[in-house]
Amino acid sequence: MKKIIVTGGAGFIGSAVVRHIINDTQDSVLNLDKLTYAGNLENLNSVCDNERYEFVQADICDKAAMDEIFTRFQPDAIMHLAAESHVDRSIDGPGEFIQTNVVGTYTLLEAARKYWSSLDELRKAAFRFHHISTDEVYGDLEDTGLLFTEETSYEPSSPYSASKAGSDHLVRAWGRTYGLPVVVTNCSNNYGPFHFPEKLVPLIIIKALAGEALPVYGKGDQIRDWLYVEDHARALYTVVTRGIVGETYNIGGHNEKQNIEVVKTLCSLLEELAPNKPEGLNKYEDLITYVADRPGHDIRYAIDATKIQEVLGWVPQETFESGLRKTVLWYLSNQSWWERVRSGAYRQERLGLNA
Repeated sequence: MKKIIVTGGAGFIGSAVVRHIINDTQDSVLNLDKLTYAGNLENLNSVCDNERYEFVQADICDKAAMDEIFTRFQPDAIMHLAAESHVDRSIDGPGEFIQTNVVGTYTLLEAARKYWSSLDELRKAAFRFHHISTDEVYGDLEDTGLLFTEETSYEPSSPYSASKAGSDHLVRAWGRTYGLPVVVTNCSNNYGPFHFPEKLVPLIIIKALAGEALPVYGKGDQIRDWLYVEDHARALYTVVTRGIVGETYNIGGHNEKQNIEVVKTLCSLLEELAPNKPEGLNKYEDLITYVADRPGHDIRYAIDATKIQEVLGWVPQETFESGLRKTVLWYLSNQSWWERVRSGAYRQERLGLNA
């Protein structure tokens, strides 16, 4: 049994990791989350009463709070997912991304190093600082047959990806300079249950059900590799428990798709699973609307996940088709969840309680 701190554990990927650890292992979890707009404790209703789960609301930039949490909880590992992660928001306001993703990661590294230095040699050797990052740090592959490997050089295009690249470099430097036992993972686009509605897949599902325009950037020809979030959670736990210190592992779903293909597949699934359309709508695809592309939009990301498969034995369980079907069915069955997110009710109640 391990004791694991998960930062950003109320977010989309973080909550999937917490649910996986509580439901499928014997480990204990301290979920450390600032609860910004993307943090939603309702994502964890199924595990929140488990005796192996604890939640602490804190900012990873708060040094005193981080020191206190490490000292009290005495973790065997930390899985660092807390980050500002929306590209469009980073273009409009990059400062928050630098603060959380770079300064926050630095603060967390220093708290971890201080704590790790106090451990006996056996626990020192067993400790892991697992930094979870993105394939966006690698930049644009354009439309070639190349794939991102763990040796691909960094060429971030947006303030978001630049801030994540900076945090990746800090983690590796703390491993090299101070000997902190670090591992890094870079993942492709995630999708699945509890995905915040500003992201492509849930945005399209929800807007289609409402009969609203389905915005597609440019021609919709941007290519992404899609990874079901529960597959990603399994991969992350595999890395934190079995990954080799100092190594990087790319995690992908082996599902390269153009954005327009994703949107049309979602429309097709909704035709089957939600045939009762809004009044006057003939086909969901009729709602597709092409809009001006975002500045600096990368054309193609594609992950080579050979290393994690060959070294650690992880492969995704879901195909793009099976994962997307599960996702649509989840959103159709959990309308109250996403309606509360869209309306802001999930935050208003929380802020009222905390006032």
